[in-house]
Amino acid sequence: MSSFSDPRAVANYIEGLQRQVPGLHSLHQMVGVLLAEHVPPDGRVLVLGGGGGLELKSFAGSHPQWRLLGVDPSAPMLELATRTLGTLASKVELIEGYIDAAPAIEFDGAACLLTMHFLSVEQRLHTLRELRRRLRPGAPLVVAHHSVPPDRDGKMRWLQRYAAFISANGIPAENAASAIKAMASQLPLLSPEVEVDLLQQAGFVEPELFHVALTFRGWVAYVG
Repeated sequence: MSSFSDPRAVANYIEGLQRQVPGLHSLHQMVGVLLAEHVPPDGRVLVLGGGGGLELKSFAGSHPQWRLLGVDPSAPMLELATRTLGTLASKVELIEGYIDAAPAIEFDGAACLLTMHFLSVEQRLHTLRELRRRLRPGAPLVVAHHSVPPDRDGKMRWLQRYAAFISANGIPAENAASAIKAMASQLPLLSPEVEVDLLQQAGFVEPELFHVALTFRGWVAYVG
């Protein structure tokens, strides 16, 4: 994740994200809908991995009374979030760090988007458990990130489809090929079955799949 501290990478982050994540705007809208089922109009929402600020901007715009907290380990990405939020920045508190930096208060809901696929199984389970510890009973957690079949052939088939998608969106073919090679070798990509199991191990119940877009999967689950 060192690229999230590289000034050039941060400057191009939002444009790249819009090319590389199918239905990004709709994903943020859907997450807002799922959170709003249980988060009251003036509720507290924790956004882990909120650097960049796109989902925070979406939530702040559609639910102006929500008290939003964005947490991210990259100071440059938090600065980008402030710029992305623009006039909405006053509605959002930003904290530099990982989940342990978030205050141990009961939030009404949480989201973690395009982040978990960077974490090892152990780190994910710790993160999920700490998220649960910061949520009130019955509160929703919405996650979305890369998740692929466990076998090498299945994983590479879907990564190649993803490479074709981002190449069609203007990413040079050689860059797309390098990207999926790095993803396959460096990211701890997990299968959907393992993703659900980790949510349950962390104490979340009723995990439901709400989003499938090539290699991306999204789930909503609740504090039991």
